[in-house]
Order: sequence, then structure tokens, then C-alpha cells
Amino acid sequence: MEILAELIKKTAQVELKEENGKLYAILDETQSPDSMVKIRNLPSDALVIKVDQFRSPEDIFNGTKGECRRADYVIISSEKRCILYIEVKRTKDKWHKIVQQLRGAECFVKYCQDIGKSFWKESSFLACYKHRFVSIGCTSISIDKKKTRIDKNSPIHDSPDTAMKIAYPKYILFNSLL
Repeated sequence: MEILAELIKKTAQVELKEENGKLYAILDETQSPDSMVKIRNLPSDALVIKVDQFRSPEDIFNGTKGECRRADYVIISSEKRCILYIEVKRTKDKWHKIVQQLRGAECFVKYCQDIGKSFWKESSFLACYKHRFVSIGCTSISIDKKKTRIDKNSPIHDSPDTAMKIAYPKYILFNSLL
């Protein structure tokens, strides 16, 4: 985690806050200030990265397959040995676009991993981590919150295509995303 803390600028990190002795983070959608979700009970070493702060590679790539898209956030914990890729949506979006965004965030993490291996000479950097993909929709503060709905496309949401879907969240417990 030290490598990531050194590599990623503070402006691209989400500050963790404490409530009742537990850590949490507020994930908002940059384009929609009224869209947010609270992730509670984060591990003590969690690093929350705003992936959409990373400049889009549109100057290099054509974007015909969605390769310029990125999900909003990545949460990394060495304590839990997991990487969560999270897309936050004020309402809903087409599934294939969400999958593209999750794939883009995965590519961002692979890029960070390669930088850690090459420049920090850490061959096992971010190796053997679980990868979990999550789409969180209907996060607008103005939407009447219904009961939080969690839909899993498969028993393990370990690829963008099988991402866990969550709608109408008041808050989400970190462990429920694993």
C-alpha cells in the first residue's frame, strides 16, 4: 500500500472518515453532485482512488470499443487482499457502458501494478488480490430511497461482465461487496 500511497496523488484519493470507531468513505459522481453513496466499515488500510481523475486516453485511442471509459472508483486493501472496482450512477445506464467503465478501471489498476513492478522493483505488487466489480445505481439524494437491492449476476462478481448490481443504497457495508 505504501507504493500506491506514494504513486497516487492526494487529489485523486478519497479521504476516509470515522464514525463510531469505523472508517467510511463517501463516493460521489463527479458530474452529478446530488449522487452519492456511503461505504461503511472500510479496512484500516483501505485506499480509495477516484479513477476518473486519470486523464482519458482519447488523445491516443479511438474509443470504438469503450477503451477510453473508466469506472468512478477503486478501493484497494492489502489487509483484505482485494481490489474493488465501483461505478456509481445517479439513475441507471446501459449495462454494456457500465461493463466498459469497469474494464477501464481494471486497466488503470493493471497500469499501476506494472508501474509498481517496474519502477519500485516489486515483482509481487498487487499480486494474488481478489478482484470484485460493482455497479451502484439510483444514488441520487432526491430519489426516494427504497430498500437497497443487491443483484449478483454470478456467485462471484470477479469480472466486469458479472458485476454485482446494487440499487437505492442508503449505505453499503464494505464486506458485502466482497
